[in-house]
Amino acid sequence: MKGNLLKRLSACALCITMACSAVPFTAYSVSAATSSSSSASGNAAFSTDFEDGDCSMFSKRGDSDTSVIKVIEDSKAPSGKKVMAVTGRDQSWNGPSLGVKGVLQPGVKYDISVKVKAQWYNTVCISLQHTPGGSDEPQYTNLVKGVSQGDYVELNTSFSYGAEEKDVSIYVETWGDANDLYIDDFTITPAANNMDVNAPSLKNVYGDMFKFGTACTVSELAPDSTKALIRKHFNSLTAGNELKPENVLDREACLALAAKGDDENPQVTLETAKPILEFARKYNIPMRGHVLVWHSQTPMWFFKENYDPDGDWVSKEKMLKRMENYIKNVFTAVKKDYSDVNFYAWDVVNECFDDYGSPRKAGFPSESNNYEASPWVQIFGDNSFIKPAFVYAKKYAPSGCKLYYNDYNEYMQKSDAIVKLCQNINSDGHYIDGIGMQSHLNVTNNGSSDPFPSVSMYRQALEKYSKTGLDIQITELDCTVNDKRFDLQAKYYSDILDALVDYKDYISAVVVWGTTDDISWRADRDPLLFNQDYSVKPCFESIVDGIEYTDTDPDPDPQPQNNDYPTNVKANYSTKYHQVQFVWDKVQGADKYGIAVYLAGKWRVQTSNVTTNSYVTPKNLTPGMTYKVAVAARVNGKWNTTDPIKNAITVTIK
Repeated sequence: MKGNLLKRLSACALCITMACSAVPFTAYSVSAATSSSSSASGNAAFSTDFEDGDCSMFSKRGDSDTSVIKVIEDSKAPSGKKVMAVTGRDQSWNGPSLGVKGVLQPGVKYDISVKVKAQWYNTVCISLQHTPGGSDEPQYTNLVKGVSQGDYVELNTSFSYGAEEKDVSIYVETWGDANDLYIDDFTITPAANNMDVNAPSLKNVYGDMFKFGTACTVSELAPDSTKALIRKHFNSLTAGNELKPENVLDREACLALAAKGDDENPQVTLETAKPILEFARKYNIPMRGHVLVWHSQTPMWFFKENYDPDGDWVSKEKMLKRMENYIKNVFTAVKKDYSDVNFYAWDVVNECFDDYGSPRKAGFPSESNNYEASPWVQIFGDNSFIKPAFVYAKKYAPSGCKLYYNDYNEYMQKSDAIVKLCQNINSDGHYIDGIGMQSHLNVTNNGSSDPFPSVSMYRQALEKYSKTGLDIQITELDCTVNDKRFDLQAKYYSDILDALVDYKDYISAVVVWGTTDDISWRADRDPLLFNQDYSVKPCFESIVDGIEYTDTDPDPDPQPQNNDYPTNVKANYSTKYHQVQFVWDKVQGADKYGIAVYLAGKWRVQTSNVTTNSYVTPKNLTPGMTYKVAVAARVNGKWNTTDPIKNAITVTIK
């Protein structure tokens, strides 16, 4: 019966909880879940209709969140009589948060459905908070939004998260006033997977013309179902956020070096991008790097004296030194740690023009300037920083990596400025290899049936860029549509791809910006080739129909190595508990694993009774202490300790 809310996980969630014992301990934080016995939540990982009066699984988003969360009766409740009320909010981000630890499982795609009412007209959102592996800085992703006019609106979306991510939670917020919220029928279920394994592979269909790629974030890549989609269809991969400056710059290391008197050598880390880079390595998928120099998603402190966000802006001279060292350090890290990943292209500079082809206004991007101001222009006064960026990138880039200028609305008035810029960059040498056309397009512009840009307008841009002698890459293709007019979308996609095929001699790659509609940054207008459940859309059918191509077998899963000792040993850190989890690749035939630590001049065995490829240290290790750790395996009753010691890793407690 409705209202008999069980104080336990559903059977599905219970299985997931048991499975979670084998995943990285750093991944998440929170509370237990409840499950409704209603038929609607039959296969739910989490579901509540609040009819039992319990909302204890939801919490405020930190001490400064003023929300008051409680269950009340509401005569207009979508189901039953009770809802969760969220009152006392004084910021739009205030609201109820559901942590996923013990509730959900990493590496699984979930569908979420929530009914939300705002006290008066407001935009209500479901959002995801997560901290990438290797970082202590949380990130926030708006998953879906809708407009409540004092009535309940149903929000539906999908999400996933990786085993490396920490402090993962789902929360409800607003994009307008901080008015009261009322929430009902909060359900999370494992997502369906209807991928057509027999559909033509995009990378094969266009294999004789250009690479066909996609972009994804670590969270998006997490489900095995998404990995399978990428492996089937794409032979180019772009990290959606993880190689942008805000995720690559290591502020803690920068500050440590600045304290020693050097604030001209920005330190970097690839930890946030590691799951994507290792996936590309494992399946030999070529990658596009995105992006080195950009006005957006670059922290304020990067442009300030001593990396102090409240300090003075640095001089041009110092910023040029920082730029060179930053670019050098990124490429050095890539060549050192991922020399076997084929970075065939990199966006060096991104979006330096306004729509009229003029440099951006000086300043830091914020709401007050519609996030369009540029700190680079603040320091240099114009776009004179762009050519040095390409000179430095050319100097340090991995062998075979081509360098691109990337921009949006590249088919409009700014196209002339882009051409002129590229000509200037190469006026005394060859520093830039190509132009990235982002290609964020619209099938039903402002709800009309006339697309923008028109196919003719887009072709004119292709013609203009083809005459520069530079390579063209389509870097972020998506085509939005209103009101599910997938017939119009199919026709438009077909026409755009026909244009690209006509210019195939000038184009080396076409990259779609995302995998499935629900995960897209423009999810409300269904811009991609695959539905939420991975099934193909009419626009997919329209771009594979009628093309002759050679089909090839999908890439096989890499076979396990025949080593008798663990390889790929990695450490995951918990700064909250000051402990470390070690993980490694399984050794064929091993029945036990052992952990040894080098202390006081000797290797000392900590345990030799580990039966999985994971080991978690005790809590409360001393922060700052550094250890050498070796992992051995017992195969056929014998321990190989020599090779593990040679391949020992060094860890510092955080």
